Amino acid sequence: MTEAQELTERDWESRRELCANILQTVHRDAILMCSDEAHFHLNSCVNKQYFHYWSETNPQQVHERPLHSAQVTVWCAIAEFGIVGLYFFKERGITVTVTSDRYIEVLENFLQPQLEEMDVADAWFQQDGATAHTAQRSMQVLREMFPAKLITLRGDGWPAHSPDLAPCDFFLWGYLKSKVYTHRPENLQTLKDTLHQEIAAIPPAMTKRVMRVFRNGLEESIANDGHHLEISFLKQDDKNYFIYPFLCYNEIFCIFYRFYRINFEM
Repeated sequence: MTEAQELTERDWESRRELCANILQTVHRDAILMCSDEAHFHLNSCVNKQYFHYWSETNPQQVHERPLHSAQVTVWCAIAEFGIVGLYFFKERGITVTVTSDRYIEVLENFLQPQLEEMDVADAWFQQDGATAHTAQRSMQVLREMFPAKLITLRGDGWPAHSPDLAPCDFFLWGYLKSKVYTHRPENLQTLKDTLHQEIAAIPPAMTKRVMRVFRNGLEESIANDGHHLEISFLKQDDKNYFIYPFLCYNEIFCIFYRFYRINFEM
């Protein structure tokens, strides 16, 4: 079962038009960076308040976990050439909320130097419609950094309610969580170190395939009239395929599962 925010007929039309616009405007050989933030909890918690476990017998077991798990909030961008990040939102060592001022700090003091160091120029930049992203000052900085090459709710157009189309959501966060929590980090510093380790281990061949899947998803969205993308299941034919779920948490919808098939053959 897939649980997702309802898309209206107006959303379907918007998704069709905006997906077509992105495909037409951003050429296949263009550099496109897709960005987002995510929380990584120390106890790898998932919202399970509406989950029930069924059994023929009562296991008489209680699973205890902290009410408020320690966490880190990170920013990343994914492109064909690899991952830009990690950036941790923190002040005096404490995780803080993402605000427009802090987002601008990421753009000016982290992303811009990273792009200059990697000699990446004339790139496109995609972000979702989070308030910190679309605040007036944030948009002003973004338009200066990416003139006429900004994909957002207030730019050339990113469809609302569409994490199923975003590479960080349909791939990166779920993939990282599937890797990071196998290490069972015991404190926030270990969690941060493990995140850096797993980010560094992602090969460019994988990110290149992810971005190809991204374009395929835009085409699929147009083909199915802007509805949610179909779930892709594993099919093996002399090749190794991986299926990655992602979990999205925000005020609008609880858990949204999107599965994509990523060919991880090197």
